[in-house]
Amino acid sequence: MSISISNGASAAFRIEACVIGAGVVGLAAARALALAGKEVLILESENTFGSGTSSRNSEVIHAGIYYPNGSLKAQLCVKGNEMLYKFCNERNISCENKGKLLVATDESQLKMDIPRIMKHASGNGVKDLVMLSGHDVKSCFEPQVSCVGALLSPSTGIIDSHSLMLNFLADAQENGATLAL
Repeated sequence: MSISISNGASAAFRIEACVIGAGVVGLAAARALALAGKEVLILESENTFGSGTSSRNSEVIHAGIYYPNGSLKAQLCVKGNEMLYKFCNERNISCENKGKLLVATDESQLKMDIPRIMKHASGNGVKDLVMLSGHDVKSCFEPQVSCVGALLSPSTGIIDSHSLMLNFLADAQENGATLAL
């Protein structure tokens, strides 16, 4: 279904898709729809894009470690992680593959919790976790951390979400999308 809109004076246009919200998810959806050839209208209640929830997130690129096994969220997180790093590298969007340490502060965590987390993450398709000793953590990562061991998640990182949103918006607009604030 499409909607025709006329301003009464000079122009009419057809809307095939309306995206509510110009945050990171809305802009990604608008971009995908515009790239697919749809006439897209992006509606945002704020004075600019990305100023709601998307401006207050932690800007973490998650690996998919904790989501429920077999869930769509886990599958999309693991696939999206790889796609996001690739997109950022192609567009020179600031992101850093910093990694994340999940530390065990006592032997019981090292023997029970760390293997459980590793197994769960593997069930989600996260295959790059690395077991580290307490010495490895201190000498290679952070000398102030006191732990008996840790898991390294090398595919966890950080991103400049505003640059990402700006790229999504630019692609959407270059392909005919309209942003209405």
